[in-house]
Amino acid sequence: MAKDQSKKRSTLADVVTREYTIHLHKHVHDRQFKKRAPHAVKAIKTFAQKTMGTADVRLDPSLNKAVWSHGIKKVPHRIRVRIARKRNDDEDAKEKLYSYVSFVPVTSFKGLETAVVDDE
Repeated sequence: MAKDQSKKRSTLADVVTREYTIHLHKHVHDRQFKKRAPHAVKAIKTFAQKTMGTADVRLDPSLNKAVWSHGIKKVPHRIRVRIARKRNDDEDAKEKLYSYVSFVPVTSFKGLETAVVDDE
């Protein structure tokens, strides 16, 4: 039992904010037209779960607007997001941490990499 606990990395101390570029086109490729935008939103949630290691992921309304900006069929090929891992202050919460995903508008995706953002 003690061996398993030492392997599992604790994310409690890591309250961090990072910026990522998500390539949505590969997630909605070969997807039925009327299911592209909903599937892109789900893909963003799973991306945030994998990168931040939290089961609770919350999306900003501006991010949802950006995904749906061209309608249900034409999802943007790429999207820049800021994912913040925060502490859950609710007493009866199942998870200690949650991820908050917000939209970052950019003019070009050329040369952008994952960046750690300083919290104000």
